[in-house]
Amino acid sequence: MKNLLLLLCTALTFASCKKSERYGPLNLKNGQEVELMVSHRYGADNDLLLKLPGNLDAGASLWGFDQREPGYTYRVKAKFNRDEVPLQDGPEYYFVFEKTLSKEQYKGNESFTVQLITSYVPGGPVIRLSKTGSDYYMIPDKLKLTYANSTIQNELEEIWLNAQEIRANAPKGKSPKWKAIKATVVHDPQQFGKAYQVQQIQFIY
Repeated sequence: MKNLLLLLCTALTFASCKKSERYGPLNLKNGQEVELMVSHRYGADNDLLLKLPGNLDAGASLWGFDQREPGYTYRVKAKFNRDEVPLQDGPEYYFVFEKTLSKEQYKGNESFTVQLITSYVPGGPVIRLSKTGSDYYMIPDKLKLTYANSTIQNELEEIWLNAQEIRANAPKGKSPKWKAIKATVVHDPQQFGKAYQVQQIQFIY
């Protein structure tokens, strides 16, 4: 009987420790609910996810927020998740979207940078540009790229032609002809929430 009680106490202590374990830079418990601030700079270099209060770098990504629109700042409720066995090549922990608490349109005109070449593991570098008719998209059917002038239009077309060439030669593992492409953008006032207007493109060889 004493041995049984000892085993039971040990199991309860272990379960309690597992529940109180904390993860990530913010020392969060698995399943802990938090409030997060989501930036208006969707897909940008400085698209930081912040934990409230205090505007602390959340240190992880937000999954399941499919209704997010560029150009809007959101306050959302999410649950911190840490998988016992992380997916191969996946993150150890992340936030799972639960609900939107507030949504506010960004009123400024500050420019920011998006990367038009990203790298995936496995898979390597990929050009983030597609084209439907005469329209360019950074994210198909969600985020359009318009252009400030004909020079930018020609550069987007050059990137698109290289993207097509890579996709046509996919079995050969062809890479983009640039190491990186940085596009300076603003929210397009004519298509707010749907498009970024590209003001400058920097090619890095």
